[in-house]
Amino acid sequence: MSVSPKTAKLLLLSSSKAGDSAYLAPCIDAIVQHCDTRRILFIPYAGVGMPYSDYTAKVQQALAPAGIDVVGIESFNDPRQAVADAQAIMVGGGNTFHLLHQLYQHQLIAPIQNAVNSGIPYVGWSAGSNVAGLSIRTTNDMPIIEPPSFAALQLVPFQLNPHYSDYQPPGFHGETRDQRLGEFMAIAPQTPVIGIPEGTALQLENGRLTYQTTAFSQNSPGYLFLGGHKQAISPGTDCSQWLSR
Repeated sequence: MSVSPKTAKLLLLSSSKAGDSAYLAPCIDAIVQHCDTRRILFIPYAGVGMPYSDYTAKVQQALAPAGIDVVGIESFNDPRQAVADAQAIMVGGGNTFHLLHQLYQHQLIAPIQNAVNSGIPYVGWSAGSNVAGLSIRTTNDMPIIEPPSFAALQLVPFQLNPHYSDYQPPGFHGETRDQRLGEFMAIAPQTPVIGIPEGTALQLENGRLTYQTTAFSQNSPGYLFLGGHKQAISPGTDCSQWLSR
């Protein structure tokens, strides 16, 4: 299904924390401003090693001071109906492969696309942002489980790489992030990848996609990887040209 950028309202956050910040501290103001409602459906399927209810409770605790009522999808008997009835949808971070596997298992790909097409706000961070792209082929996560397909929600027509960093620890001899993304570009040279460092986000509203930073990200640039080239994206840049590819 094709999602229209004219109706989609997306907040794709790199991370739930930045530096030594409290949990979700870099995101709270943006979430409040992005969502038209104080009641948000939370999808915790990226969480591995903890009950979904515990993950939901953690998010509830972080967002309660902002007056946001978070309801976990695990509390509903019918997840598809929960998405159809949602006033806003929020998808948390964790393992991207597990998240996408669960979205397929619960048959939520089309319902989420339908919701976004109807103007329901979508918020994701980390894995929740990864799955908003064309596929999860540029995730940083370990493939601990095999989803039916790497094809993701396709809410935007490009790939994402949250937690982007070009840092290479001294003495580290594995592939860097840039090398990994270079491998992707060699396989898919026409597919854009946008790397968003911690504390930054991409926001789509009224057909306009912008790259945004916060006080927690110190105006860090994002990066576009395309056709073997890496290009810096300054804070506030209009990235809408990547919506029509």
